[in-house]
Order: sequence, then C-alpha cells, then structure tokens
Amino acid sequence: MTADGYCLHYDCSSPVATRRLARLLGRLARPGLVIALTGALGSGKTAFVQGLAQGLAVPPDCYVTSPSFTLINVYPGRIPLCHADLYRLGEGADLEAIGLLEHLEQEEVVAVEWAAHAAADLPLDHLTVHLEISGDRQRRITLTAGGRETENLLKDVAAAWRQDPFSG
Repeated sequence: MTADGYCLHYDCSSPVATRRLARLLGRLARPGLVIALTGALGSGKTAFVQGLAQGLAVPPDCYVTSPSFTLINVYPGRIPLCHADLYRLGEGADLEAIGLLEHLEQEEVVAVEWAAHAAADLPLDHLTVHLEISGDRQRRITLTAGGRETENLLKDVAAAWRQDPFSG
C-alpha cells in the first residue's frame, strides 16, 4: 500500500485479499457512502462488493451477486447495501427510471459497477475504487476520495490496514 494524497493503492494477490480489503472498508463505512467501481470485465468488482457486504454485516444467507440483469440489488445489513451494475445500460442511461437516483439519496451504502455510466449523477464526495488486473489472480486496487468525508474514510482504512493487514 502507498498513499498519494487522496489515493490509496493496494496490491491484492487473490480474490480473498480483495474481499478482505473491501470488508475492512465496509466495517468503517457510514450511511450515504457512494462507491464508484471501475475496471475491466473480470477485474474483481463483484468480489469487492462481496467483501463490502461482509463488512456491512449483510447476512451470510444473502448471496451477493452482480445484478447484471436486475440492475440493482439491495441487501440488509448494519447499513443497507445497494449494489448496481450499469454494464448493460451504457452511458447516458436513465438512472431515475431504474431507481438508482432514489438510492443515492438514501442512508445506504451504494456500490455502482461500471460507474462511468452514472458519473454525472454521482455525488461529488464519492469513493472511486478502480480495479486493475495485474496478474492471473493479482489485482491493483486504487481507492480515490472525492471529498473530505471519503478522504477521512480512506485515512481510517489506511490506519486499520497498517495495524493488521490480515484482519480486514
């Protein structure tokens, strides 16, 4: 991990490590957090959301999958998790018609895969999580804060990771 201003970079050696980092983020998340997930197909966006769900205490019997066809799934937890996948919609999609704009106003954690399709509608202070394939199972994950709240969250994540990078 390195820190560059408002960014943190993590090299994760497996999907388990990706979920571990996301679980830590979920444990520290507050209601209203919006996470824009970017990266190529197969880069680990859904694995990241699965870890996030664990950190938000989504019950284990609520299996978190990519909502590629339903577009939005909502899971109960310490903070409800709204998981959207905009891959099939493309840019300029009517986010109000699918209900995403309503979720962005709720006291939930909202994770949006293919977030570039919703860029104009996301709040300024959102967290961008970019996943890059760096090997067969390795991922380079960059977390970028969009404002003060997400910057403070990233500082908390970095501090917790430094204390015990394996407990996330």
